[in-house]
Amino acid sequence: MPPLLSNRLAKRVMRPAFALVEQRMERATNALQTDLDALHHAVADLRRQSYGLGLLLDQAGRDGHRMPTATQVDTLVREVRAVTGDDGERARHDVTVAYRHLVALEALGAGGLAGTVSDVCGRLATVPLLAPPNGEVLEIGTAHGLFAAALRRMLRRGGVEARLTIVDPLDGSPTREDVVRGNLALGGVAAPADTARIERGGFEDGGVRERIADRRYGVIVVNGRHDLAAVRDLAAPGAVVVIGDQPRPAGLTGLGRVADSVYCRAA
Repeated sequence: MPPLLSNRLAKRVMRPAFALVEQRMERATNALQTDLDALHHAVADLRRQSYGLGLLLDQAGRDGHRMPTATQVDTLVREVRAVTGDDGERARHDVTVAYRHLVALEALGAGGLAGTVSDVCGRLATVPLLAPPNGEVLEIGTAHGLFAAALRRMLRRGGVEARLTIVDPLDGSPTREDVVRGNLALGGVAAPADTARIERGGFEDGGVRERIADRRYGVIVVNGRHDLAAVRDLAAPGAVVVIGDQPRPAGLTGLGRVADSVYCRAA
């Protein structure tokens, strides 16, 4: 007996069923190909977008990349709230604005901001939320001056018009005074003496400390290891002092840590 599929009568009877199966397979194949084509175009678009974002936010010329994850931002917001006591949405709002300032200033300025996204944005968001007692800002060690420019913009958003004092040798390692002043202009400082002054030299130099001791500072940002007792002597009552993880002298009360920085209040 011939096989069923070789039987002429069977083939004639089953032809409509075969045709229906073929039609359905063709429709399924066409639908799958359409989906594959759409997926291919979507992946190509994502690659183009990723490449563009990488040019803007990757680590070239910086300490690290500028592409935080949602988890990193959520962690940063929790840390800022813990240090500042913010119980609303301002911490998240200010972290977001700080990130935009970080990206914008590094895109426009010469050089970069030292530190990770979390540390830089943590500093920029936390300091204004701690409501410094006055607008006198001292930065010890500035690199390219971009952090001071960003902090001034963040303080202005909080209603504080900052007067900057920067202490740094500025001997070309890593940058020069004209570069710092150009970057400060991005923060709204045209570099007149009454809104931004630069004291060239090391903080360990007694002459430098004497020249900057003409005022008490509401914000002091210490980059690197320096004499914190001398820092404390320059702080106004209730000043916000930002330091690395190092022993604190009497007169500086620790408020907590955000990313890599420790926040203190001066007595």
